[in-house]
Amino acid sequence: MHTGNESMDAVFRALGDATRRQLLDDLNARNGQSLRELCAGRASTRQSVSKHLAVLEAANLITTRWRGREKLHYLNAEPINAIADRWIQRYERGRVTALADLKRALEQTPMDTREFVHTSFIRTTPERLWQALTDPAFTTRYWGVTFESDWQVGSPVVWVLPNGARIADPAQVVLESEPHRLLSYTWHSFTPEFAAAYEMDPAEVAKLAEEPRTRIRFEIEPRGEVVRLTVVHEGFAPDSALLDSVGGGWSELLSSLKTLLETGEPLPAAEPEPQPAGQGG
Repeated sequence: MHTGNESMDAVFRALGDATRRQLLDDLNARNGQSLRELCAGRASTRQSVSKHLAVLEAANLITTRWRGREKLHYLNAEPINAIADRWIQRYERGRVTALADLKRALEQTPMDTREFVHTSFIRTTPERLWQALTDPAFTTRYWGVTFESDWQVGSPVVWVLPNGARIADPAQVVLESEPHRLLSYTWHSFTPEFAAAYEMDPAEVAKLAEEPRTRIRFEIEPRGEVVRLTVVHEGFAPDSALLDSVGGGWSELLSSLKTLLETGEPLPAAEPEPQPAGQGG
């Protein structure tokens, strides 16, 4: 497995090729494409495109999932987040601007995909990662919420928010549970208590509550000294307002989870953006 520096080198090498950058652009326009779809309209051969995709996947800039007999390709923002968080200050202004633009592009969930997919490589064990996803002592540190569940298939999943409010619903249940390997459950309800806890517009939360309930899936795979975590958030309605907002939130949360498991401390809370002169209290 690559060291941190080698991983960053792989990202820069992958981004150094114009064809690979175009493939990322194509996936940003429409995520979850097959090799056949990515080859359409290109002068490159299928074999050439496949090799470029393998380089992007090796750099963790894309992640893949099988759907039936088709292998689908998805953008993965984690490497760009890592550059922005840990390395970006080392590069000249032009490169900083280019990386920042790419970071924003990768974090934006394309409008015509109906699922969010994110892959992280975390220096931990499957047992420790499972604990971090289910144990309130962990979730409260990087997520800010705790869960009440025995994590058995069919069991309820109750969310306890930072203000102590509880979100419970008969449809909030565990869908799949294989300790240290796979966890899936239905997403929480959007309630007035949720709006109050996160100081959101009640009308906006009410609009989210009208959408179909979504599903989250955590796939855990040991890879030597690290664990590959793939997060799939799916089941969104067309033109979902929730889907538009999950990309950046999941990227930040999963970066904090990774940092907590690798260093013992989650990412610090983001500082509020400064307000223009004459505004604010």
